Amino acid sequence: MSKTPEDGYTPTENEPYMNPKMLAFFRRRLLDWKEEILEEAKATIEHMKEDSSTHPDLADRATAESERALELRTRDRQRKLISKIEEAIQRIDDEEYGYCEETGEPIGISRLMARPVATLSIEAQERHERAERTQRDEWE
Repeated sequence: MSKTPEDGYTPTENEPYMNPKMLAFFRRRLLDWKEEILEEAKATIEHMKEDSSTHPDLADRATAESERALELRTRDRQRKLISKIEEAIQRIDDEEYGYCEETGEPIGISRLMARPVATLSIEAQERHERAERTQRDEWE
């Protein structure tokens, strides 16, 4: 994922939150990230096509199958990430990007720089994680 767009602009806390330039920055960042993931997926598909040969040695075959399973799990996670990226772009279009879906408060520039698909503020995310741990503990 690219760090900054071509013009060198990086959002700061000292400017109006989610102004047009900031929204354009995050849109570009999300689109670049999505393109990067899609390119990696194409490379994986090509690699899997090339490596579709059968291995006569059982150990080699097992290793190849393990690598293939790992690549497929990685691609599945990235497919889900692309969905989150597309949802974030839609939030930009709907002028909801950058605001916590639970509280409506700003998520914050530093959090969005680290996780551009974030939908919760750090505080709301921590509450969700505590609730999940509590629920998991109750089931055990």
